[in-house]
Amino acid sequence: MRKFLLGLLFLSAISNAKAQKDSTIKKKDRKKDVLIQTSIGDMIIRLSDSTPLHRDNFLKLVKVGFYDSVLFHRVINHFMIQAGDPESKHVAKGIPLGNGGPGYTVPAEFRPTLFHKKGVIAAARMGDNVNPQKASSGSQFYIVQGKLFTDAELDATETSRLGGRKIPDEHREVYKTIGGTPHLDQNYTVFGEVLKGLEVLDKIAAVETSKASDRDRPLEDVRILKVKLIKRKK
Repeated sequence: MRKFLLGLLFLSAISNAKAQKDSTIKKKDRKKDVLIQTSIGDMIIRLSDSTPLHRDNFLKLVKVGFYDSVLFHRVINHFMIQAGDPESKHVAKGIPLGNGGPGYTVPAEFRPTLFHKKGVIAAARMGDNVNPQKASSGSQFYIVQGKLFTDAELDATETSRLGGRKIPDEHREVYKTIGGTPHLDQNYTVFGEVLKGLEVLDKIAAVETSKASDRDRPLEDVRILKVKLIKRKK
């Protein structure tokens, strides 16, 4: 029995060492893209080197399989799709989600060149009333779908949602032609964007969602099957 227990401890030590090794971010990892395989289709994400804390945190979670089997638990058409709650992996339908995470936050990394155009990936976070530093969730993220804006709508957004802060002309052009969610700019950290699979984003955003206590959760689960690093194409 003692030999059996020692054997289990040895195997456990190997497993723990392997997990620790797998979570180490190497220089070559930062040169790879991220493949998100979902029950509806695949998306390829490129992380931004301008947000190194969020980049490396996301890479670490991908390498340890943190996102495998989580749900897109919050979906709002013409706005965004959100995932990353580990409590969503094995949960019954109708249960509200969105409070789970790895037990830490990531400091905000707002960058003037990174804004909420359609297809960007950004970090979810707690509200300003409990999180004045606007620190990001350690794992929950959203991918922006948004909508197209007119100049008049962008003017109104500056006044009513951005406290008078002006939206740069080059960003305005993108919001008018590609779309996005400009009222979130410089309030939530954008740390990458979809290179391939915007049609999958649109399909997920269009699914029917709950209006009950699990508000905005898809009625039929939309699951992330696996997330992995892949070779970056030039």
